[in-house]
Amino acid sequence: MDYNLLLDNLTNPALLFFVLGIIAVYLKSDLEIPPNSSKFISLYLLFAIGFKGGQELSHETFTTEIVWTMIFGILISLSIPLYTFFILKRRLNVYDAGAIAAAYGSVSAVTFVTAVSYLESQQLILHGHMVAIMALMESPAIIMGLLLISFFNKNASHEINKMKVLKHSFTNGSVLLILGSLVIGYLASAKQAEGIKPFTNDLFKGFLAIFLLDMGLTSGKKLKAFFSFGWFPALFAFFIPLFNGSLIAFLSTYLIEDEVNRFVFAVLAASASYIAVPAAMKISVPKANPGLYLPMALAITFPVNITIGMPIYFMIVQNC
Repeated sequence: MDYNLLLDNLTNPALLFFVLGIIAVYLKSDLEIPPNSSKFISLYLLFAIGFKGGQELSHETFTTEIVWTMIFGILISLSIPLYTFFILKRRLNVYDAGAIAAAYGSVSAVTFVTAVSYLESQQLILHGHMVAIMALMESPAIIMGLLLISFFNKNASHEINKMKVLKHSFTNGSVLLILGSLVIGYLASAKQAEGIKPFTNDLFKGFLAIFLLDMGLTSGKKLKAFFSFGWFPALFAFFIPLFNGSLIAFLSTYLIEDEVNRFVFAVLAASASYIAVPAAMKISVPKANPGLYLPMALAITFPVNITIGMPIYFMIVQNC
């Protein structure tokens, strides 16, 4: 492993603000980000990454390779819930196993945003179509998780409102905003985009740092109760993302030439949703325990990915 790369990532200001948030909770500080401000920053990050992705996409030629990368992304989103569900079902009930499997098959928009920042630190630029692929990977995992719950629990099929979940997986606010911003960025001319560049580009890293501070505060609060469930969920949340990310970083060499795309796929495969999936499961599978899948995705998998995960995936991509 490139230890300089790892050290550089560990001293990244955005990550250190995340750590500061956790420390603040354990020091019982009254530090907090107002909920409305936190929501605004979330919306800003999704808008900025979608718009910039649309601008990049407008300069790309739509090829069969892009079509294949989209199919590859959907297949990742469908396959991860399949094998993780059976690992989880050995220790957890069907409802929790299905919800967690869906979370790990789906993607984290914030981890994606952090990966974009990581690429920029390596003087690399994200390809616009990867933003669309990230949004496409949200829904298949949710649907697969619900199918697994329905299949392995006869009573569950009567409790899941399939139409509501299907609709929510496509109209979820984060998915809709990032796709909408992607389209708007694609349609806007370079001259029009230049007018809002100070907002979409220059402020991005500052807002990301404040958002990660808020994520740290949230994670610190959830960690206290989480460990009452034993060590299995914590170990799963630590090792599975590293396995998923490393596996996809390696397998993608046979399908995708571009190193940036391969790295982004590895990060997406390693990430776990803590926005879209919890919202969908709250509607469709109320028996699934959010006290399990939320801390797993947010308090363990997210920091694992942004500290040691990304340097590992980047190293595999560069050396395979």
